[in-house]
Amino acid sequence: MNVTKQSGSEEQIDAETQYNLGICYYNGNLGVAKDDVEAVKCFRKAAEQNIALAQYCLGVCYAKGRGVATDAGEAVKWYRRAAAQNCANAQSNLGVCYEKGRGVVPDYVEAAKWYRKAAEQDYALAQYNLGRCLAIGQGMAQDKVEAYKWHLLAAAKGGWRAKIGRFLVKRTMTRAQIAEAQRRASEFKPK
Repeated sequence: MNVTKQSGSEEQIDAETQYNLGICYYNGNLGVAKDDVEAVKCFRKAAEQNIALAQYCLGVCYAKGRGVATDAGEAVKWYRRAAAQNCANAQSNLGVCYEKGRGVVPDYVEAAKWYRKAAEQDYALAQYNLGRCLAIGQGMAQDKVEAYKWHLLAAAKGGWRAKIGRFLVKRTMTRAQIAEAQRRASEFKPK
């Protein structure tokens, strides 16, 4: 644990360590009893020092009501801060918030934008969600080839939803479209 002495006997734990301690409290591991309230305290200290994963975790705590009262607006606030630092988990969750209208006015275009940002970082759940949006034209133009590409990428990571999505999209595609989607998936490079 990274600890620096402050004046007197007060100790300051660095932000990364604060985040890691929050994870221990959240999951109840490494000899630390599970304690959601303590996890939130640790996440908040690290989040306020601009640690993206701590901001994401704080958003999750607000979304699920773990250690704090459920507050979708506060969850969005913390997801947005983490997403601005390219945290794929937060970008994906922000997409869900916009799609479902949790803490924000529903906006399919904004949802698709955040799914794409996370999908391009190779985040499987966002790849599935982006593929789903593309398959039905939700928040963007319908594009079955791109939809199939994203479902292929997500399914390769074991996502059962993506496997179902891949199957459903494939049924409506030509062989040439399927081959093009497979080519695009094979050329994909995460950002």
